[in-house]
Amino acid sequence: QVHLVESGGGLVQTGGSLRLSCAASGRTFSTYAMAWFRQAPGKEREFVGAISTNGYSTNYADSVKGRFTISRDNARNTVYLQMISLKPEDTAVYYCAADGDFWRLARGVSTYWGQGTQVTVSS
Repeated sequence: QVHLVESGGGLVQTGGSLRLSCAASGRTFSTYAMAWFRQAPGKEREFVGAISTNGYSTNYADSVKGRFTISRDNARNTVYLQMISLKPEDTAVYYCAADGDFWRLARGVSTYWGQGTQVTVSS
């Protein structure tokens, strides 16, 4: 069982930056691939990016490539999403996810989900 808690969301202006954090419970964090998803009002949840168990591999949605960076600290049981050059279309609730399979996450499937943190980008 993995319990995920996101933090770091908020209101930011266009072009600004935010760093989201996702703290995971349990002793097996390093065995899970991690990912971030987001869901904007009236839209389906979409994949943002994923990171492998050791952090060596990452995968991003085209819409965020070059602007968002996922990293993890297995010693702190935490995964991060650094977001720069934010746009109004990045406004969404951002969710952290954990799964044993990196590519399942990239397909939008996950075993564990956090409750989400709101990111709002004003124009």
